[in-house]
Amino acid sequence: MRQILFAPIGTEGQAKLSQSRVLLIGCGALGSVLAEMMVRAGVGELRIVDRDFLELSNLQRQMLFDEEDLVGNLPKAEAAARKLQKINHEVTVTPIVADANHESIEYFLESVDLILDGTDNLQTRFLINDIAVKNSIPWIYSAALAARGMVLVVLPGGKPCLRCLIDTPPEPGQMETCETAGIIGPVVGMVGSFAGGEALKLLTGNTKAVNRNFVSFDLWGNKLKQTPMEVPGEDCPCCGQRNFEFLEGRGGLSTISLCGRNSVQVRPRQYGVQIDLAGLGKRLEGIEPVTQNEFMVRFKVNEREFTIFPDGRAIIKGTNNIDEARSLYARYVGH
Repeated sequence: MRQILFAPIGTEGQAKLSQSRVLLIGCGALGSVLAEMMVRAGVGELRIVDRDFLELSNLQRQMLFDEEDLVGNLPKAEAAARKLQKINHEVTVTPIVADANHESIEYFLESVDLILDGTDNLQTRFLINDIAVKNSIPWIYSAALAARGMVLVVLPGGKPCLRCLIDTPPEPGQMETCETAGIIGPVVGMVGSFAGGEALKLLTGNTKAVNRNFVSFDLWGNKLKQTPMEVPGEDCPCCGQRNFEFLEGRGGLSTISLCGRNSVQVRPRQYGVQIDLAGLGKRLEGIEPVTQNEFMVRFKVNEREFTIFPDGRAIIKGTNNIDEARSLYARYVGH
């Protein structure tokens, strides 16, 4: 393998890679780039957690998927796993169709060596930061918006961490999203490649080569900036004070507007709910024609499209109004 010929990795580094377990949270634009990179590199196991399903609009920037993947109405985690196993059958790819939240995230962590960020919101990133710092697991923050990208590696020991950089989550409407600013495909590839390179350093034992700066760039404006991260004192609420408010459920949301989707995700108040999809489909047949498979039930009421998953989550498309989404969820799902 050409990768083994690269001296900093070599046979020993490749052996470490083949024994490593990576948890990827989110398999959209950045996540699909990172997933393919890890599988082609030869990690031992890639565990993919994603709450969403594929849509045609994803294909502009989510490089792992194609039009054939849309035909089966597959969740992204499942579609990714099927594609990735064809790339490298020696890697164990485990798809988990679920929402990463304060109640569920502990279940995904068993024996993982690295957490990769493929998410699209700061709420979930603060949650990842909490769980990684608490358990001394390295993780890589990655973000892309418009033509801008950002990467930060948080090492075991957790100092400095993401909350040293961003203290508190912004209020709704304060930050740009892909709905308001858009996004171009090449910036996703740049961020994914940078974060993937840092992942290879960590997984092959080349910790000294890891970039400890906060890296940001503007692809359109031809700008690259590296900001040194200072080791905090007690000021950081997470790695300084070890206050894990997002992991404890004090900072997260059970309902969240999805970036760029005109959609809202609603999940049950209690983790572990299981929906009888077949039964739900039969109950809804009198309301609207229903599409269903083992992964989801989909139906439409007026201009609102519902996708219900086995864990009780729903993605309601056609609105960004959280109160409306909760009301619709209670009316048609009932949990």
